[in-house]
Amino acid sequence: MSHLEPAQQRIRTAWTADELMGMEFPEPRWAVPGILAEGVNLLAGPPKVGKSWLSLGLGLAVAAGGQAFDTVPVEGGPVLYLALEDTPRRLQTRMRKMLGGQPAPAGLTLATACPPLPQGGAEAIAQWVERNPDARMVIIDVFAKMRGASMPGASAYDADYAAVGHAKRVADHYGIAVVLVHHVRKAASDDFLSEVSGTNGLAGAADATLVLKRARGQADGVLHVTGRDVDEAEYALRFHSAAGAWQLLDGPAADHTIGDTRAAILRHVREHPGVKPKDIATALPGMDADTIRRTCSRMAADGQLTKDTKGRYFPDIDSKHDDLSGLSHLSDRPAAEESERNAQ
Repeated sequence: MSHLEPAQQRIRTAWTADELMGMEFPEPRWAVPGILAEGVNLLAGPPKVGKSWLSLGLGLAVAAGGQAFDTVPVEGGPVLYLALEDTPRRLQTRMRKMLGGQPAPAGLTLATACPPLPQGGAEAIAQWVERNPDARMVIIDVFAKMRGASMPGASAYDADYAAVGHAKRVADHYGIAVVLVHHVRKAASDDFLSEVSGTNGLAGAADATLVLKRARGQADGVLHVTGRDVDEAEYALRFHSAAGAWQLLDGPAADHTIGDTRAAILRHVREHPGVKPKDIATALPGMDADTIRRTCSRMAADGQLTKDTKGRYFPDIDSKHDDLSGLSHLSDRPAAEESERNAQ
């Protein structure tokens, strides 16, 4: 095909309110349920954090119909992985490690070169999808290699928005997930969206944004996710270097990214809401009572616990304990954490 028309131009685009409420729409198609849906997914992270390992692992899992992150069952289907910073030898070495002797899925197509999206890249991807009508996902690693030149005179925001728009037209037209691997700024921020390199036009044009950040504690990384069809959440991940695989850890992300003292306190408060520090100290032998009192106070300040007027502590009311979502605020007190661990 020589030209892509957005899906919005092929269907009706205006309704009365009662007409719209009377319509039925299919659920989004998920490449990875709850994490990666159809549309453009911007996956950002600092250099050498493991974005390419994560991307290739997702490609292998979806192409084979296995488990993403070693825990999430996925529906199998063809995947196109554009590994634009790799060589065939490096890809083979990585897949040999990740497959562990299992056969490679024939549904995964790998390419190390592709034209920029505005100069034929979008059409090349569309042609691959046409040849693979059951395609589930396209991964572009990295997006900078395919975004193409900006229009003369365009603002930085408009240029970023338009660049993602080329990928979005393909994603919307075929109803598939397109993952754009990208970088983050050097400066850290409490708002993970603001860490995405470039202007807000990138995240604004994408349907979902995922930021992989390094973590302390038992986890090697935390994946922050937000989007139009996904609930905002954080997922703690562990990287198994021997297998080249990212594994999703069970429970809230904060359980795996805080120090041992905070993790023990958090677990106890969840099991016994309304306890006081002296009760926690009695239940957790070996921990200093003063350390527990100070730690509870810091955890309340950091949004990991709530405290009532009687000095009783409860789990943070905004945290989700029945799924994989983490607490929304991670500790930024590494020195305090070290002090707490040393006091044990």
